[in-house]
Amino acid sequence: VQLQASGGGLAQSGGSLTLSCAVSGATQDDYVIGWFRQWPDREREEVTCIINNDDRYKYIAESVRGRFTTSKNDDEKTIHLLMNSLEREDTAKYYCAIWSSLLSCRRGDRPLSWGQGTLVTVSS
Repeated sequence: VQLQASGGGLAQSGGSLTLSCAVSGATQDDYVIGWFRQWPDREREEVTCIINNDDRYKYIAESVRGRFTTSKNDDEKTIHLLMNSLEREDTAKYYCAIWSSLLSCRRGDRPLSWGQGTLVTVSS
């Protein structure tokens, strides 16, 4: 499976950005896909994971809950991360990734695979 992230960039505090991830090579649609972010001096944080657009099959980290939402389009084989009310602490490199299960993502297990990452910078 190949993952291609896009949509990062510069935003002001309180602003919004949308990240997208294009998936290729997947033979089924029920994979667990989402985003993690990484800083140079901090541990990786799983931001969101999704199996489908039913909220029962999504995970959103507490640090972004209420500000970030995620959706999946199986026809287009893409996922999106809408980031609202951005804070400076959201500045990080965001990676689209696949996990073995929703629980694995929630636990912060190492993803099975990930893309090249896209940088998000939030200025005050």
